Amino acid sequence: MAVQRGMIIIGAGECGGRAALALRDLGFDGPVTLVGDEPHLPYERPPLSKDAMVSDAPEIKAIASDEMLAGRSIRHIHSVQAVAIDRAAHVVRLSDGSALPYDKLLLATGSTPRKLPMPGLGARCVYLRTFNDALAIRAHLSAGNRIAIVGGGFIGLELAAAARKLGAAVTVIEAQPRILMRGVPAEIAQVIHAAHEAEGVKILCGEGIAAVADDDAEVRVTLAGGQDIVADLVVIGIGAVPVTGLAAEAGLAIDNGIAVDDELRTSDPDIFAAGDCCSFPLAVYGGRRVRLEAWRNAQEQGALAAKNMLGAGESHAAVPWFWSDQYGLTLQISGLSDEGRSIVRRDLDGGAFILFHLADDGRLVAASGIGPGNAVARDIRLAEMLVAKRAKPAPEALGSQMVKLKSLLAA
Repeated sequence: MAVQRGMIIIGAGECGGRAALALRDLGFDGPVTLVGDEPHLPYERPPLSKDAMVSDAPEIKAIASDEMLAGRSIRHIHSVQAVAIDRAAHVVRLSDGSALPYDKLLLATGSTPRKLPMPGLGARCVYLRTFNDALAIRAHLSAGNRIAIVGGGFIGLELAAAARKLGAAVTVIEAQPRILMRGVPAEIAQVIHAAHEAEGVKILCGEGIAAVADDDAEVRVTLAGGQDIVADLVVIGIGAVPVTGLAAEAGLAIDNGIAVDDELRTSDPDIFAAGDCCSFPLAVYGGRRVRLEAWRNAQEQGALAAKNMLGAGESHAAVPWFWSDQYGLTLQISGLSDEGRSIVRRDLDGGAFILFHLADDGRLVAASGIGPGNAVARDIRLAEMLVAKRAKPAPEALGSQMVKLKSLLAA
């Protein structure tokens, strides 16, 4: 009788952790091994730019405890890296010299911050990816300190909001003409921009960086226009790149991440990939290949990968969903808002509004909303369901607050 090698998961973050738990929830009773390069339990990353920054005693928001992993017979190997995959032998080799045989392998290696490609970056120029990174940044967020943030995306702006809450002086430097250029409509970005300026954040858009000088006491950032920004800490948040080195060296197909099919299977039928590290065809957008850096996508794909490692043959069918909290405002987006024309629904609670994005054929492809607290949450959820159904609601119905989205869903 053949020895059961079991399931190996490389990457012990949100996606990998959820996949390991899902394998047990689905009844798999063979070996499950979760390999991570951090010393921590699998944990959620969204709090790193939010709660971990403003808490007096930041803690990891763990997905599972040691007791839960042990109780489910999930072996967690931490503080090591996978360095090679022997596809012929079905073996993963680790940085500690050990080797793990597998029946099925899941790559949930995530993404890593995009580096600022210039000289002069020293110890006071940092990136945010891990809990330890968050602790290092948190130590500088206090009244009187000057924080420069390079990049006006979600991470940079959430950090700016946290830093201002703690009294630090904050400057955001964005090379693009406006903040949140990727995936957020201009009307919503304007609301976020105004909220930051009202809180005292200085936002500089359309500004490239000419030089950085870090002398270990402070950092001088020289902009292309000649202005100098002097800071006690520079946080660089200019996007992320998928971690694909292990997959590429093993000969797996790469296409803006590890390329997978609609069942999250790579070019090797026994190796799957999920989460930030992979690109996949999105069914609701006609098979458009995308790569998503999103908390819910990591959860959903971790669970789906587990099913398909066990032979379910289930296709990815979820609609993308993103969110961000800043200064009491919540931004939510369902779908891909870079497609289609917009219809606006205004005068919701607390000045909230929603933009509905329609394709040329009238199909609803996305909805983007912003407002205080959960003002847009219910309607964004209903819009997500309409997107999933490929619905073609009347534009005038979408624009009227008198028409309930639930009625459009029923229709």
